[in-house]
Amino acid sequence: MPTRAPGATRHPALTALVAGASALALVACGGGGAADGGDTTDVSLQLNWYPYGEHAPFYYGVEEGIFEEHGISLTVDAGQGSAKTVQSVGQQSYDFGWADAPALLTNIDQGVDVRSVGVFLQSTPSAVQFFSDTGISEPEDLQGRTIAVSAGDAVTTTFPLYLEAVGLSDEDVEQQNLDAAGKNAAMMSGQVDGLIGFAHDQGPKIADESGREVSYLRYTDAGLNFYSNGLIAHTSTIADDPDLVERMVAATSEAFAAAQEAPEDAVAAMEGRDPQLPDAGVLLEQWEETIELLATENTEGQAPGVNADEDWRQTIEVLTEAGLIDEAKPTEEYYDPSFTVGG
Repeated sequence: MPTRAPGATRHPALTALVAGASALALVACGGGGAADGGDTTDVSLQLNWYPYGEHAPFYYGVEEGIFEEHGISLTVDAGQGSAKTVQSVGQQSYDFGWADAPALLTNIDQGVDVRSVGVFLQSTPSAVQFFSDTGISEPEDLQGRTIAVSAGDAVTTTFPLYLEAVGLSDEDVEQQNLDAAGKNAAMMSGQVDGLIGFAHDQGPKIADESGREVSYLRYTDAGLNFYSNGLIAHTSTIADDPDLVERMVAATSEAFAAAQEAPEDAVAAMEGRDPQLPDAGVLLEQWEETIELLATENTEGQAPGVNADEDWRQTIEVLTEAGLIDEAKPTEEYYDPSFTVGG
């Protein structure tokens, strides 16, 4: 994989709606490891997608006994898009989910009975991604270019807000609608000039597969930010077993902190967990780029998963403006702050 120069990038498909979840289980041994000296509780977690570098803390947290110390025997299963994960938790097929905030808010508004119990990726990884040799370096260079999008996902729905923020309009950019896998292939074949997606996932994979350097234009560089992935739970789980939710949030926060301190070890804990995993170098770059997304200026220096109301309000307002949700409802409609870990 080529060395990434400054400005070169580092997405999974955002919210594929296909059914089912190819389950790759990662289980911590039960019994004897709970903080109170009792047995561990079996807990299931569905990811937003097939495992990639962002998910390293869960595997590392199991390997290092962090979840077991909190009385949790954790099983981690692959997902097939955040929307599907939210719905699975809403159907109580899983105890917890790891899902993108836009998919969470949209599904809650449609009646799915879940809540966020802590967003961990607090800066959106949404970005326009392109090969560095295409002549694109500034937002204005997107004029007349063809960019691959996926209709209905949060990155695409908020793309007009990005264009407006950089002084462009929808008419300035040709948008080609493709599914998640199709976007990557179209970019690598030259069918499109670039794509929009999660820069911390897709970029490293495309660079590795193509042998070409990838660059990006991040939404956050234009002042456009909204929450991304975090933990979700069914409202009945929150009401009936708040102790479990508190332990899960605390263990996840500790696992993310530990993975930041030992990124190579964290990625190594993923080895062999899924046949679709990219190589270790790509996973490491994905996780290192994820670290940059774990806080905003409102939560800098605090434990992973600590959320600020200002960031929730900004997320809700941006997604309302983008039309993903109908109105800017109170934060408590989407997020339960009862389980915030100490800063």
